[in-house]
Amino acid sequence: MNLYQLYYFRTLAKLEHYTKAAEKLSLTQPSLSHAISALESELGVPLFKKQGRNVVLTKHGKLFLPYVENALREVEEGTKKIKEMSSDTNGIISIGFTYTISSHFIPNLITNFLKVNEHKNIKIFLHEGGTTKEDCTSDLINGLKDEKFDLIFVSLKHKDLNVEFIPIYEQEFVALLPYDCPLAGKSTIDLEDTKPYQLIHYAAKNGLKQEINRLFSMVNMVPEVCCEVEDETSMAGLVAASIGIAIVPYSPTFNSFHIKIRPISNPLVTRLIYLGYIKNRHLTLPVERFKNYILNNCMNKKFRVNRLNWSYYPDNEQVK
Repeated sequence: MNLYQLYYFRTLAKLEHYTKAAEKLSLTQPSLSHAISALESELGVPLFKKQGRNVVLTKHGKLFLPYVENALREVEEGTKKIKEMSSDTNGIISIGFTYTISSHFIPNLITNFLKVNEHKNIKIFLHEGGTTKEDCTSDLINGLKDEKFDLIFVSLKHKDLNVEFIPIYEQEFVALLPYDCPLAGKSTIDLEDTKPYQLIHYAAKNGLKQEINRLFSMVNMVPEVCCEVEDETSMAGLVAASIGIAIVPYSPTFNSFHIKIRPISNPLVTRLIYLGYIKNRHLTLPVERFKNYILNNCMNKKFRVNRLNWSYYPDNEQVK
């Protein structure tokens, strides 16, 4: 039994006429008769019986038809999906990413990519990883291996021979300061100068906490922590309320708060974001197009506080 025989059977069952069915299938009538006879021989029962010049289904044929229709429907749906995935104008892209780039980098990247491909029917599914760095990265890599994601963006590069990691984006660490904080008068911040101030820190399970602690250790400091929270938005709100200061990766979302944002000059450390994908895995044309767009437009670009032009900042002032 093969797929062609099932198509022939379904067509003949619908048209109930060998000549018409053969024309519909672009076959000769003897070829169609031979295929149906071979199918009946394999099943061991007649599927059709003559009724005048036509043929109609036997009771065995009537029983068999719904199963054939369901099977062919599934095959046709699967074929359609595969063609959509392999199409240059239609397809799905599934992305996993670390939460720290969810508010700016990912939305901007997708918006710009879709503008370039505005005439293509491309759907993008997104999954934001959690705040725990190790768990987030492991989950995203596992999702990549399980084909849940086509591409991932992570801040921690794993030693995995099956995954290619390419640095495509830099986040600069900045200090969030209350609007009237004396440090706000400086053009850049040395972490040593923050010693008199209490720090609004990341919660213990947040992977960024270790990164920030490492920055302070580079200047031989242990910050005095006044409170711990999960995310940078909460930090910015607490800074605006003059609860303390915060050290975070820069994000444009901070511009909506009544705070001062200053780049850190010592230690001068940036946080790399990597694009990850499985080596030698076949990518659909839309995914390949998106990957190439990322590599062409993001590599060697820095998403950083502009030290000369302060237009990123809420006060828009040139600090002397």
